[in-house]
Amino acid sequence: MQYFIDVILPIPIQKLFTYCVTEAESDMLQKGMRVAVPFGKSKIYTGLVFSVHQDMPTLYEAKEIYQILDDSPIVNEFQLELWRWVSDYYMCPLGEVYRASFPSAFLLQSETIILKNITFTDESILTDSEFLVFEALQYKSQLTIQEIANILGKKKVMPSVNKLINKGAIYIEEKIYERYKPKLVKYVRLREEFKSDNSLKKLLLQFSKRAEKQREAILTFFQISLTKKPVKAKDIEKKANISSYVLKSLVNKNILEFYYLQTDRVNFEGVTNKLKKLDEFQEQALSEIKESFTKKDVTLLYGVASSGKTEIYSKLIEEALNSEKQVLFLLPENALTTQIIVRLQYYFGNKISVYHPRYSMNERVEVWNNVLENNTKAQIILGTRTSIFLPFSNLGLIIVDQEHENYYKSFETYHRYNARETSIVLAKIHKAKVLLGSATPSIESYFNSRKGKYGLVKLSNRFGKLKLPKIELIDIREKRLKNKMRGHFSDRMLELIKDALSKKKQVILFQNRRGFSPVVVCKVCSHIPQCTNCDVSLTYHKFKHKLCCHYCNFQRVMPNKCDACGSSEINTRGFGTEQIEIELKNIFSDYKIGRLDLDTVRGKYEYQKITYVFQSREIDIIVGTKMLTKGLCFENVYLVGIMNADSLLNFPYFRSHEVAYQTMAQIFGSASRSKEQGKVAIQTNNPNHQILKQVSTSNYEEMYKTELKERKQYNYPPYYRLIKITLKHKDFMRVDMGANWFFKSLYNSFGKNVLGPTSPVVTRVRNQYIKNISIKIPPKQSLVGTKKTIIKIKNTFESIKDFRPIIVIIDVDSD
Repeated sequence: MQYFIDVILPIPIQKLFTYCVTEAESDMLQKGMRVAVPFGKSKIYTGLVFSVHQDMPTLYEAKEIYQILDDSPIVNEFQLELWRWVSDYYMCPLGEVYRASFPSAFLLQSETIILKNITFTDESILTDSEFLVFEALQYKSQLTIQEIANILGKKKVMPSVNKLINKGAIYIEEKIYERYKPKLVKYVRLREEFKSDNSLKKLLLQFSKRAEKQREAILTFFQISLTKKPVKAKDIEKKANISSYVLKSLVNKNILEFYYLQTDRVNFEGVTNKLKKLDEFQEQALSEIKESFTKKDVTLLYGVASSGKTEIYSKLIEEALNSEKQVLFLLPENALTTQIIVRLQYYFGNKISVYHPRYSMNERVEVWNNVLENNTKAQIILGTRTSIFLPFSNLGLIIVDQEHENYYKSFETYHRYNARETSIVLAKIHKAKVLLGSATPSIESYFNSRKGKYGLVKLSNRFGKLKLPKIELIDIREKRLKNKMRGHFSDRMLELIKDALSKKKQVILFQNRRGFSPVVVCKVCSHIPQCTNCDVSLTYHKFKHKLCCHYCNFQRVMPNKCDACGSSEINTRGFGTEQIEIELKNIFSDYKIGRLDLDTVRGKYEYQKITYVFQSREIDIIVGTKMLTKGLCFENVYLVGIMNADSLLNFPYFRSHEVAYQTMAQIFGSASRSKEQGKVAIQTNNPNHQILKQVSTSNYEEMYKTELKERKQYNYPPYYRLIKITLKHKDFMRVDMGANWFFKSLYNSFGKNVLGPTSPVVTRVRNQYIKNISIKIPPKQSLVGTKKTIIKIKNTFESIKDFRPIIVIIDVDSD
């Protein structure tokens, strides 16, 4: 009798693949275990077992598996159910959900190894390049494709490799390699024969004066071992002030022996402290959330900035832990985890694990394993959007902080899921509760709460009865006419900064562009240097003296002369954070200026370092991009300035006003965190803009009503659903033809609700031209039926030879 398994492969294909296994293997295999399987002519992938059965495939002959990689499942039923939902709802291949969910270390792949055929002797038939490879194999038993590329000095080496195979000089193998390496800590223990009292005395007496260091090492070992904990080799070396060679000598004398224990790379040590006492408004909000959870699975906490939402989260986390449940604390991006970790660690000690892309591959694997085992150090998971895919088995509460942020949306090619919406499905699978928290809720979440789909709890008072900051709009168009601008600073902005500094307070300045200047232009012929890979101007970074593309990272040295006419009269237009920082250093030379943007935050801990330095008041003024808007708490900030509010408002995007309001309101939240009322200054060319007036009065309700009215009028979410289809290809004519064909096919099915095809603001990125088509889905139209129609059209589109190379991306609930 034959046995088979269906596996998910980490490739962008929707279907499962069937492989044959032996009876013994079928008894051993379980759903959620990994197996190495052959795929195609030579590749080996990590497949995930989806089912074990005895049904032979009818369309192809099932291959045998290569090997079983796990002793027990590393993916549970809850995860597989979530994966299926993500795949179905967001119209993405199940294999891509599998790839997105796993730490890359779990996805073992094979590497092609080239080996010499020892029976081959006729070297005369080899060309010069072939002989170089064959000769290299005389000195090294095996070579990789990359090593051959280095030997031959070219990228495409497979033609040469194939010729060598045909001539019988070499053969190839596929080798699987393990990418995760556990961290092992070296410990020391006394050998068994020296553990009696008599043998210990003899041991200490045998050390001569020349072996004083060894005697000191032994005494230190005994001293540390009194704690009845395993003794680390490093602890002995540090306390006895000896080298590792001394311990090695004692091991060689068979007195001590080394042993190794596996440990996690990241540990949050700490003693559990009592939670802060809530004020009357927080207590009321907490009580309302609990009441809401008895009726609704999802509740929106709409709390103004600095109202103490984190303290409420902490109370709910404590109750979940007391019920022996796991907690997932979702954050929109890595930057926010820094302060939250410190605050939660103070309350919950080492029950916290962190899961986000800035952590190494090995660190993420360890968190995965701890969650899988329901380890005590993984009862609270702090993470970004990918943490929803962790192997939870006992999830009780999900907190989605800053739920309005678009960072919860994935923009990968094949899987464009929204972690906020997916977390609600995850909670439903686990029968858990979801708390969405924000000072400026998304229109959709607030709409759902007002309609009764979600519970709604409002927290309108700031903690400690702090006052909201005073907001002032500065008309820079008028200031320019009156010659009251110094660089990009109005006289009023400078006056407010000087006032804050005189009070020994700190200042935050926001500019939504990094670099020195977004445009470099020739004064003579108006030529603007463009990216070679994207249809976008290059941004000037003065510190690097380079022009950079912020889409593909293409870089070139800043030219001394115009590329078009040769003129040396080159000017810059617009300004970024780097230019603001330089202007500040010239104006406020006696004060310390810092910058927080993607250019200054590259390493794993750079964000943490900069925010810590600012919090320690070692920086007086900090300039930054949206990284400054992420709910950070700085008690000494008196003034928050927005250098150019217009850059947030003028986007061809139906959410632009909502996002502008949210961004500015989040920035304001950084001011007035102390008892003294702070100030906010907004520089703009249009102080009468509707959104700026709503922001200046902190009137979210008015913004919400205005946006809702417009979206209802023009058929946008939350009234209609949106599905965006993006087509990409390096040939403009081909992608244009493909987009027109796709649009006509959709129009025949959905009529006027299909918009496009249109080009985005940046029409070419990474040498690929882009076309967009949008489908608006009315409330009464079946979403499932719509998706089926789109898939049929897509399948037909991909069967046409001319359109096959075009990349098609489907984005459900598009932004």
